[in-house]
Amino acid sequence: ALVSTQSTGSDLPSYSTGGTIHIVVNNQVGFTTDPRFSRSSPYCTDVAKVVNAPIFHVNADDPEAVMHVCNIAANWRTDWGKDVVVDLVCYRRNGHNESDEPSFTQPLMYKRIKSKSTVLQKYSQQLLDESVVTQQDIDNELASFDKILNDAYNASLAITKMKLTDWLDSPWDNFFECDSNKVPLILPTPPTGAPEDVMQKVAEKFSEEPPIQIHSGLKRVLKLRRKMVDAGEADWALGEALAFGSLLLEGYHVRVSGQDVERGTFSHRHHVLHDQETDGKIYNPLQNLSPEQQKYSVSNSSLSEFGVLGFELGFSQHNPNSLVIWEAQFGDFFNTAQPIVDQFISSGQDKWYRQSGITMLLPHGFEGMGPEHSSARMERFLQMCDDNEDSTYEGVSMDTQLWDCNWQIMNLTTPANMFHALRRQMYMKMRKPLIVFTPKSLLRHPRARSKFSEMATGTSFKPIIPEEGDLSNAKKLVLCAGKVYYDLIDEREKAGLDDQIAITRVEQLHPFPHQLLKEELARYGPNTEVCWAQEEHKNAGAWTFVKPRIQNHLGDRKISYVGRSPAASAATGNKKLHKSEYASMIKDFLKL
Repeated sequence: ALVSTQSTGSDLPSYSTGGTIHIVVNNQVGFTTDPRFSRSSPYCTDVAKVVNAPIFHVNADDPEAVMHVCNIAANWRTDWGKDVVVDLVCYRRNGHNESDEPSFTQPLMYKRIKSKSTVLQKYSQQLLDESVVTQQDIDNELASFDKILNDAYNASLAITKMKLTDWLDSPWDNFFECDSNKVPLILPTPPTGAPEDVMQKVAEKFSEEPPIQIHSGLKRVLKLRRKMVDAGEADWALGEALAFGSLLLEGYHVRVSGQDVERGTFSHRHHVLHDQETDGKIYNPLQNLSPEQQKYSVSNSSLSEFGVLGFELGFSQHNPNSLVIWEAQFGDFFNTAQPIVDQFISSGQDKWYRQSGITMLLPHGFEGMGPEHSSARMERFLQMCDDNEDSTYEGVSMDTQLWDCNWQIMNLTTPANMFHALRRQMYMKMRKPLIVFTPKSLLRHPRARSKFSEMATGTSFKPIIPEEGDLSNAKKLVLCAGKVYYDLIDEREKAGLDDQIAITRVEQLHPFPHQLLKEELARYGPNTEVCWAQEEHKNAGAWTFVKPRIQNHLGDRKISYVGRSPAASAATGNKKLHKSEYASMIKDFLKL
């Protein structure tokens, strides 16, 4: 499935590799399934016909024929820059593995296989018959190869520790600062703010009218952006653009892909502007910041989350100096890319000794849009986090937590924190996947704005954003993450409870900010009720993840829950029920 989806994208501008040589080790059997039951076409390589790639079927028992075909494939790829497929028609001598018994399900096929000589035996005999080599030549070659294998095996017995640096591609050379034993050092992440003149330059380019004829609606968008720039503040789209633009000017390559990323699913980004009179004529503001800037690649993708996310993961693993971002059209669309998340992104360093800074932006939020466009299934990502829920990580720095964690999980509330989170991906002295549950309604929410000063030189990402002012005598401390914060402050204001209910935002869910939470809890008295509020259902969202971690810091006090009841569906499709659930959540939130 992955090969077929990537093949269909092989000629797309942002996904072409200049041709790929696909070598299929075609052993006929999928464990116990015959080809006649595993596909409808004669050959497993027929999927390549969709892009008119040449397909060579070759008898894998004939090494010289295999080499001849591979040379043709290499020349084709070099001359034409197009995909080519080599189908090695072969078999498994021992079935699915050495201990398997394939005759249970393919008796006739394996009766014939057992009667065949091995490829080595057949080719050795052919060379002897053609007087190309002597038996002594063959014996020497076999002994030489056996020695290579034995020497490598004996050397492996002396290895007591795996080193991350042994598994890196050349662009990673000198990326890590290591000790004398080539073990990477855990170094502090520097502040991620950018100089105000740099932000001003990016913001002005991002808000100016381009040298093409754009849609009248976009002219209004650019005027509104310019007003924000003049006021020294940013909404979500501008905060993101400031992060990208400042990184580009610092020499980092930025690459963004996904089904609607050029405009943005919610028509907020507009990084590629289209001429209204000339087809195909476009303008990319962030690619026109400076002649010395790095390349900015933003591209709408094919409609295969599985294939595209896999491609972007590979891109991110190759070069640590590229900020590689995949954005889902809606957060739950990552479902069809689940194998990439489970097999590679969540466990890449543990399983494969490969770091990756792949960033996933997953639009998430309960706004009555139904079960298929509300939840990015935060709970799935949090379930795969590798920290210890029973530990408070006393004395462990955030940089150490970042080094030890398998990925970062965030549900942000401000453009400034989004700005810092993206820039931190390049500023960290390591590379870790970043999963951000991005907002929908907050993209234009009047309160979801940040001052340029919050992103200026010396500023950094805030894992926790405390309640402002002195609310040490508050009756209730509400911890939350993401868009629900703005619902809560609106309802608190309406109820006139600003001095009785404190609301603190946990922006980074993993690695969990234990030390910062401990400091925040110390601001409140022992009788202050502590609860977690979320818009997701109780069996979803962050609740089951944060509950034990917060509880570890509360001692005998118990953390309570404010939110929707458990449900099998990610969200209701009934608008009336959606409003009823919201009203019930707010009632519990305001209860003192």
